[in-house]
Formats: sequence, structure tokens, C-alpha cells
Amino acid sequence: MTKTIKILGTGCPKCKTVTTLVEEVVNEQNIEATIEKVEDIMKIMEYNVMTTPAVVIDDEIKIKGRIPSKTELVSLLK
Repeated sequence: MTKTIKILGTGCPKCKTVTTLVEEVVNEQNIEATIEKVEDIMKIMEYNVMTTPAVVIDDEIKIKGRIPSKTELVSLLK
């Protein structure tokens, strides 16, 4: 089953780091996933997230306001 991963962030360095980490974990773990960057502030606010970056997996906010470790991402995506 394909996971839907959204990275919420306006394009700051932390947001870019999280995007890179998510892409690396998906590729390294052979996880079927669609990765989408959400940079529009109005769309980010629809998730009621006040601090970015945030990671949304299958429409559930899993991480917000920090950069996760690869290990944490693996456990969230498996």
C-alpha cells in the first residue's frame, strides 16, 4: 500500500533537510510512497501546524517543528 507523505514547510533550510531525509529513507527502505512538498502557508495552516517543518503521513501529523532522525522516520514509515 502506497503511503502519502507531505512535508509542510515554506522552504527554509530545516524544511529542505527534512525533505531530503524523507526521500533518503523512502529510497533506502524501498517504501512505496508519494512525497509531496506543501509550501503554501494557507495549506499548511489547514493542518493547524504553527511550527515547521512538519511531516504528515497518510493525513496524520507525525512530526512538527523539528528535524527527525532517520531511525525515527524509518519506524514511522514501516
